Amino acid sequence: WCQIILFIGLVEKGLYVYDPSRAPGDFENAGVLGAPNGSTMVEGPDKTKKLNSELANGRLAMMAIIGMTVQDGLTGSALGDWALYTDSPLKA
Repeated sequence: WCQIILFIGLVEKGLYVYDPSRAPGDFENAGVLGAPNGSTMVEGPDKTKKLNSELANGRLAMMAIIGMTVQDGLTGSALGDWALYTDSPLKA
């Protein structure tokens, strides 16, 4: 665990340094999807579309996890009980 925490700390403090003149999350050394020293997206409508779709996918994933958590809290199983689905093609 110490190695993982040390590595993350070094990346945060050494590679991705906060710069107040740039947008939040837009680091100088980060490329596409945060890859260190990777390629960058060209400014314009294509970049905006990709970033907006990434935000939408993240929000959808958060709603799915919330739904699974609520279902698990209500029924005791996040995936449902397959014994109730006798006609399911997934049941062998």
